[in-house]
Amino acid sequence: MKIPATVITGFLGAGKTTVIRHLLANANGKRIALIINEFGDLGIDRELVTGCGIEGCDDDNVLELANGCICCTVADDFLPTMELLLDRELPPEHIVIETSGLALPKPLVRAFNWPEIRSRVTVDGVVAVVDAPAVAAGRFADDPDAVQARREADAMLDHENPLEEVFEDQLLSADLVLLNKADMIDAAGLAGVRQRVAEDTQPAVKMVMTTKGAIDPAVLLGIGAAVENVIEGRRSHHDEEDGHDHDDFESFVVTLGAVADPAELEGRIKNAVLAHDILRVKGFIDVAGKDMRHVVQAVGPRLERYYDRPWRMGEARRTELVVIGETGLDRDAIARVLAQEP
Repeated sequence: MKIPATVITGFLGAGKTTVIRHLLANANGKRIALIINEFGDLGIDRELVTGCGIEGCDDDNVLELANGCICCTVADDFLPTMELLLDRELPPEHIVIETSGLALPKPLVRAFNWPEIRSRVTVDGVVAVVDAPAVAAGRFADDPDAVQARREADAMLDHENPLEEVFEDQLLSADLVLLNKADMIDAAGLAGVRQRVAEDTQPAVKMVMTTKGAIDPAVLLGIGAAVENVIEGRRSHHDEEDGHDHDDFESFVVTLGAVADPAELEGRIKNAVLAHDILRVKGFIDVAGKDMRHVVQAVGPRLERYYDRPWRMGEARRTELVVIGETGLDRDAIARVLAQEP
Protein backbone atom coordinates (compact mmCIF):
# COMPACT_ATOMS: atom_id res chain seq x y z
CA MET A 1 0.00 0.00 0.00
CA LYS A 2 1.48 3.33 -1.06
CA ILE A 3 1.57 6.20 1.42
CA PRO A 4 -0.50 9.12 0.10
CA ALA A 5 1.03 12.58 -0.15
CA THR A 6 -0.81 15.88 -0.59
CA VAL A 7 0.90 18.88 -2.16
CA ILE A 8 -0.42 22.21 -0.88
CA THR A 9 0.53 25.06 -3.17
CA GLY A 10 -0.59 28.66 -3.42
CA PHE A 11 0.77 32.13 -3.90
CA LEU A 12 2.48 34.17 -1.20
CA GLY A 13 0.19 34.76 1.78
CA ALA A 14 -2.77 32.75 0.47
CA GLY A 15 -3.08 30.89 3.77
CA LYS A 16 -1.29 27.57 3.22
CA THR A 17 0.12 27.40 6.75
CA THR A 18 -3.29 28.24 8.21
CA VAL A 19 -4.82 25.37 6.22
CA ILE A 20 -2.17 23.00 7.59
CA ARG A 21 -2.69 24.10 11.19
CA HIS A 22 -6.43 23.50 10.85
CA LEU A 23 -5.70 20.10 9.30
CA LEU A 24 -3.46 19.05 12.18
CA ALA A 25 -5.93 20.30 14.79
CA ASN A 26 -8.57 18.02 13.27
CA ALA A 27 -6.46 15.00 12.29
CA ASN A 28 -7.94 12.78 15.03
CA GLY A 29 -4.66 11.03 15.75
CA LYS A 30 -3.69 10.32 12.14
CA ARG A 31 0.09 10.25 11.71
CA ILE A 32 0.82 13.14 9.37
CA ALA A 33 4.33 14.24 8.44
CA LEU A 34 4.90 17.74 7.08
CA ILE A 35 7.53 18.95 4.64
CA ILE A 36 7.65 22.74 4.54
CA ASN A 37 9.54 24.66 1.89
CA GLU A 38 10.04 28.42 2.18
CA PHE A 39 11.36 31.17 -0.08
CA GLY A 40 13.27 33.41 2.31
CA ASP A 41 15.99 33.34 4.89
CA LEU A 42 13.98 32.48 8.02
CA GLY A 43 11.88 29.40 8.74
CA ILE A 44 8.77 31.41 9.61
CA ASP A 45 6.19 28.87 8.44
CA ARG A 46 7.86 25.95 10.22
CA GLU A 47 7.98 28.00 13.41
CA LEU A 48 4.27 28.81 13.09
CA VAL A 49 3.46 25.11 12.83
CA THR A 50 5.77 23.73 15.53
CA GLY A 51 4.73 26.51 17.92
CA CYS A 52 0.99 25.96 17.52
CA GLY A 53 0.62 23.60 20.51
CA ILE A 54 -1.30 20.99 18.47
CA GLU A 55 -0.49 17.33 19.00
CA GLY A 56 1.74 16.11 16.18
CA CYS A 57 3.28 19.54 15.47
CA ASP A 58 6.67 18.54 16.87
CA ASP A 59 10.15 18.69 15.42
CA ASP A 60 10.14 15.01 14.39
CA ASN A 61 7.03 15.41 12.24
CA VAL A 62 7.80 18.79 10.64
CA LEU A 63 10.73 18.91 8.23
CA GLU A 64 11.93 22.06 6.52
CA LEU A 65 13.59 22.47 3.14
CA ALA A 66 15.32 25.83 3.31
CA ASN A 67 18.02 25.48 0.64
CA GLY A 68 15.95 26.86 -2.20
CA CYS A 69 12.62 26.46 -3.92
CA ILE A 70 11.46 22.84 -3.75
CA CYS A 71 10.70 22.74 -7.49
CA CYS A 72 14.36 23.55 -8.25
CA THR A 73 16.10 21.34 -5.63
CA VAL A 74 14.21 18.06 -6.00
CA ALA A 75 17.23 15.77 -6.28
CA ASP A 76 19.37 17.54 -3.67
CA ASP A 77 16.83 18.09 -0.91
CA PHE A 78 13.37 16.67 -1.52
CA LEU A 79 14.18 13.05 -2.38
CA PRO A 80 16.53 12.48 0.59
CA THR A 81 13.90 13.99 2.90
CA MET A 82 11.21 11.69 1.51
CA GLU A 83 13.43 8.64 1.92
CA LEU A 84 14.13 9.66 5.52
CA LEU A 85 10.40 9.70 6.25
CA LEU A 86 9.63 6.47 4.40
CA ASP A 87 12.45 4.57 6.12
CA ARG A 88 11.23 5.33 9.63
CA GLU A 89 10.33 2.38 11.86
CA LEU A 90 6.81 3.85 12.04
CA PRO A 91 6.26 5.70 8.74
CA PRO A 92 3.62 8.42 8.47
CA GLU A 93 0.11 7.55 7.33
CA HIS A 94 -0.01 10.68 5.16
CA ILE A 95 2.60 13.19 4.01
CA VAL A 96 1.68 16.85 3.48
CA ILE A 97 4.05 19.06 1.49
CA GLU A 98 3.69 22.83 1.73
CA THR A 99 5.52 24.46 -1.15
CA SER A 100 6.82 27.99 -1.06
CA GLY A 101 4.58 30.66 -2.54
CA LEU A 102 6.89 30.88 -5.55
CA ALA A 103 7.12 27.15 -6.32
CA LEU A 104 5.78 25.37 -9.37
CA PRO A 105 3.96 22.14 -8.43
CA LYS A 106 4.60 20.23 -11.67
CA PRO A 107 8.36 19.54 -11.22
CA LEU A 108 7.68 18.41 -7.66
CA VAL A 109 4.93 15.98 -8.68
CA ARG A 110 7.19 14.62 -11.43
CA ALA A 111 9.69 13.67 -8.72
CA PHE A 112 7.25 11.11 -7.36
CA ASN A 113 8.04 9.04 -10.45
CA TRP A 114 11.67 8.69 -9.40
CA PRO A 115 12.54 5.02 -8.70
CA GLU A 116 13.54 5.79 -5.10
CA ILE A 117 9.97 6.59 -4.08
CA ARG A 118 7.56 5.64 -6.89
CA SER A 119 6.70 2.23 -5.42
CA ARG A 120 6.21 3.61 -1.91
CA VAL A 121 4.24 6.84 -2.17
CA THR A 122 1.57 8.40 -4.40
CA VAL A 123 0.39 11.99 -4.84
CA ASP A 124 -3.18 11.90 -3.51
CA GLY A 125 -3.82 15.40 -4.80
CA VAL A 126 -2.51 18.90 -5.46
CA VAL A 127 -4.40 21.56 -3.51
CA ALA A 128 -4.06 25.21 -4.56
CA VAL A 129 -4.89 27.80 -1.91
CA VAL A 130 -6.06 31.09 -3.42
CA ASP A 131 -6.18 34.45 -1.66
CA ALA A 132 -9.69 35.32 -2.82
CA PRO A 133 -9.65 39.04 -1.84
CA ALA A 134 -6.31 39.55 -3.60
CA VAL A 135 -7.59 37.97 -6.80
CA ALA A 136 -10.80 40.01 -6.54
CA ALA A 137 -8.61 43.12 -6.39
CA GLY A 138 -6.81 42.07 -9.60
CA ARG A 139 -3.51 41.44 -7.91
CA PHE A 140 -2.52 38.83 -10.51
CA ALA A 141 -4.35 40.12 -13.58
CA ASP A 142 -2.63 42.66 -15.85
CA ASP A 143 -4.57 45.40 -17.63
CA PRO A 144 -4.46 44.26 -21.31
CA ASP A 145 -4.32 47.83 -22.63
CA ALA A 146 -1.47 48.73 -20.31
CA VAL A 147 0.45 45.58 -21.24
CA GLN A 148 0.03 46.30 -24.93
CA ALA A 149 1.24 49.88 -24.48
CA ARG A 150 4.34 48.68 -22.64
CA ARG A 151 5.08 46.08 -25.30
CA GLU A 152 4.84 48.68 -28.04
CA ALA A 153 7.18 50.97 -26.11
CA ASP A 154 9.79 48.28 -25.41
CA ALA A 155 10.09 45.05 -27.39
CA MET A 156 12.06 43.48 -24.52
CA LEU A 157 8.86 43.39 -22.46
CA ASP A 158 7.10 40.94 -24.78
CA HIS A 159 6.61 38.28 -22.11
CA GLU A 160 4.13 37.44 -19.41
CA ASN A 161 4.28 38.83 -15.92
CA PRO A 162 6.25 36.26 -13.85
CA LEU A 163 3.81 36.62 -10.94
CA GLU A 164 0.95 35.75 -13.25
CA GLU A 165 2.83 32.71 -14.54
CA VAL A 166 3.48 31.32 -11.06
CA PHE A 167 -0.13 31.86 -10.03
CA GLU A 168 -1.47 30.21 -13.18
CA ASP A 169 0.92 27.25 -13.02
CA GLN A 170 -0.23 26.50 -9.48
CA LEU A 171 -3.86 26.45 -10.65
CA LEU A 172 -3.05 24.39 -13.75
CA SER A 173 -1.63 21.59 -11.57
CA ALA A 174 -4.46 21.60 -9.00
CA ASP A 175 -7.02 18.90 -8.22
CA LEU A 176 -8.77 21.09 -5.63
CA VAL A 177 -8.79 24.88 -5.22
CA LEU A 178 -9.51 26.53 -1.89
CA LEU A 179 -10.87 30.07 -2.28
CA ASN A 180 -9.54 31.17 1.08
CA LYS A 181 -10.54 34.30 3.06
CA ALA A 182 -13.93 34.08 1.32
CA ASP A 183 -15.52 35.92 4.23
CA MET A 184 -13.60 39.07 3.26
CA ILE A 185 -15.36 39.68 -0.08
CA ASP A 186 -18.99 39.93 -1.16
CA ALA A 187 -20.92 37.54 -3.41
CA ALA A 188 -20.20 39.52 -6.58
CA GLY A 189 -16.49 39.61 -5.81
CA LEU A 190 -16.45 35.89 -5.11
CA ALA A 191 -18.20 35.18 -8.41
CA GLY A 192 -15.48 37.16 -10.18
CA VAL A 193 -12.78 35.16 -8.41
CA ARG A 194 -14.43 31.90 -9.45
CA GLN A 195 -14.49 33.05 -13.05
CA ARG A 196 -10.84 34.14 -12.97
CA VAL A 197 -9.65 30.93 -11.33
CA ALA A 198 -11.70 28.77 -13.73
CA GLU A 199 -9.66 30.18 -16.62
CA ASP A 200 -6.60 28.26 -15.39
CA THR A 201 -8.02 25.07 -13.89
CA GLN A 202 -9.09 21.77 -15.39
CA PRO A 203 -12.84 21.46 -16.00
CA ALA A 204 -13.33 18.84 -13.27
CA VAL A 205 -11.49 20.77 -10.55
CA LYS A 206 -13.66 21.68 -7.58
CA MET A 207 -13.48 25.08 -5.88
CA VAL A 208 -14.28 25.25 -2.18
CA MET A 209 -14.76 28.47 -0.23
CA THR A 210 -12.84 28.55 3.05
CA THR A 211 -12.46 30.95 5.96
CA LYS A 212 -9.21 30.85 7.95
CA GLY A 213 -8.21 27.71 6.05
CA ALA A 214 -10.93 25.56 7.61
CA ILE A 215 -11.76 22.47 5.55
CA ASP A 216 -12.66 18.90 6.49
CA PRO A 217 -9.46 16.77 6.47
CA ALA A 218 -11.40 14.01 4.72
CA VAL A 219 -11.88 16.36 1.76
CA LEU A 220 -8.33 17.70 1.78
CA LEU A 221 -6.63 14.31 2.11
CA GLY A 222 -9.07 12.06 0.27
CA ILE A 223 -8.76 13.11 -3.37
CA GLY A 224 -7.20 9.87 -4.61
CA ALA A 225 -5.95 11.35 -7.89
CA ALA A 226 -2.56 9.55 -8.23
CA VAL A 227 -1.34 12.79 -9.81
CA GLU A 228 2.13 11.47 -10.65
CA ASN A 229 0.48 9.34 -13.35
CA VAL A 230 -1.28 12.26 -15.07
CA ILE A 231 0.93 15.28 -14.36
CA GLU A 232 2.45 15.35 -17.86
CA GLY A 233 -1.00 16.08 -19.24
CA ARG A 234 -1.35 19.24 -17.16
CA ARG A 235 -0.11 22.30 -18.98
CA SER A 236 2.51 24.63 -17.54
CA HIS A 237 4.10 27.86 -18.69
CA HIS A 238 7.45 26.19 -18.05
CA ASP A 239 7.03 22.85 -19.82
CA GLU A 240 10.17 23.36 -21.86
CA GLU A 241 12.26 24.32 -18.82
CA ASP A 242 13.77 22.36 -15.95
CA GLY A 243 12.40 24.90 -13.49
CA HIS A 244 11.61 28.59 -13.39
CA ASP A 245 13.75 31.64 -12.87
CA HIS A 246 13.81 32.70 -9.24
CA ASP A 247 15.84 35.72 -10.28
CA ASP A 248 12.36 37.20 -10.82
CA PHE A 249 12.01 37.41 -7.02
CA GLU A 250 14.14 38.25 -4.03
CA SER A 251 13.85 38.23 -0.27
CA PHE A 252 15.80 39.67 2.63
CA VAL A 253 15.52 39.96 6.41
CA VAL A 254 15.17 43.15 8.43
CA THR A 255 16.17 42.81 12.08
CA LEU A 256 14.89 45.32 14.62
CA GLY A 257 15.10 45.69 18.38
CA ALA A 258 12.26 45.30 20.84
CA VAL A 259 9.09 47.07 19.70
CA ALA A 260 7.16 49.23 22.16
CA ASP A 261 3.99 49.52 20.06
CA PRO A 262 3.26 46.80 17.45
CA ALA A 263 0.44 48.94 16.00
CA GLU A 264 3.00 51.63 15.18
CA LEU A 265 5.24 49.03 13.49
CA GLU A 266 2.18 47.84 11.55
CA GLY A 267 1.84 51.35 10.14
CA ARG A 268 5.48 51.34 9.06
CA ILE A 269 5.09 47.96 7.36
CA LYS A 270 2.04 49.20 5.44
CA ASN A 271 3.94 52.34 4.39
CA ALA A 272 6.86 50.24 3.12
CA VAL A 273 4.54 47.87 1.24
CA LEU A 274 2.74 50.71 -0.53
CA ALA A 275 5.87 52.69 -1.31
CA HIS A 276 7.92 49.77 -2.64
CA ASP A 277 5.34 47.32 -4.06
CA ILE A 278 6.32 44.57 -1.62
CA LEU A 279 4.49 41.28 -2.14
CA ARG A 280 4.84 39.79 1.32
CA VAL A 281 6.12 40.58 4.81
CA LYS A 282 6.13 37.96 7.56
CA GLY A 283 7.97 37.50 10.80
CA PHE A 284 8.04 37.68 14.57
CA ILE A 285 8.00 40.75 16.82
CA ASP A 286 9.53 41.12 20.27
CA VAL A 287 7.02 43.36 22.03
CA ALA A 288 8.63 45.09 25.02
CA GLY A 289 7.10 43.99 28.31
CA LYS A 290 5.19 41.04 26.80
CA ASP A 291 5.98 37.38 27.46
CA MET A 292 4.30 36.27 24.23
CA ARG A 293 5.81 36.17 20.74
CA HIS A 294 3.95 38.41 18.27
CA VAL A 295 3.40 37.24 14.66
CA VAL A 296 2.95 39.57 11.71
CA GLN A 297 1.70 38.49 8.25
CA ALA A 298 1.25 41.03 5.46
CA VAL A 299 0.02 40.33 1.93
CA GLY A 300 0.19 43.50 -0.12
CA PRO A 301 -1.53 46.19 1.98
CA ARG A 302 -3.48 43.69 4.13
CA LEU A 303 -1.89 42.84 7.46
CA GLU A 304 -2.68 40.42 10.27
CA ARG A 305 -0.89 40.14 13.60
CA TYR A 306 -1.43 38.15 16.78
CA TYR A 307 0.34 36.60 19.77
CA ASP A 308 0.98 32.91 19.11
CA ARG A 309 2.97 31.52 22.07
CA PRO A 310 5.24 32.47 24.98
CA TRP A 311 8.91 33.04 24.31
CA ARG A 312 10.69 29.85 25.38
CA MET A 313 13.28 29.66 28.13
CA GLY A 314 16.65 30.50 26.60
CA GLU A 315 15.13 31.52 23.26
CA ALA A 316 16.57 34.73 21.83
CA ARG A 317 13.82 37.34 21.72
CA ARG A 318 14.01 39.05 18.36
CA THR A 319 12.12 41.15 15.87
CA GLU A 320 12.85 39.78 12.40
CA LEU A 321 10.83 40.43 9.26
CA VAL A 322 11.18 38.62 5.92
CA VAL A 323 10.46 40.93 2.98
CA ILE A 324 9.61 39.32 -0.39
CA GLY A 325 9.09 41.05 -3.71
CA GLU A 326 10.06 41.11 -7.35
CA THR A 327 13.75 41.60 -8.06
CA GLY A 328 14.93 45.18 -7.69
CA LEU A 329 13.65 46.01 -4.21
CA ASP A 330 15.38 49.00 -2.65
CA ARG A 331 16.51 47.11 0.43
CA ASP A 332 18.13 50.06 2.18
CA ALA A 333 15.08 52.28 1.73
CA ILE A 334 12.71 49.56 2.94
CA ALA A 335 14.87 48.86 5.99
CA ARG A 336 14.90 52.58 6.84
CA VAL A 337 11.10 52.76 6.67
CA LEU A 338 10.69 49.69 8.88
CA ALA A 339 13.24 51.01 11.38
CA GLN A 340 11.80 54.54 11.16
CA GLU A 341 15.12 56.01 10.18
CA PRO A 342 15.44 59.25 8.15
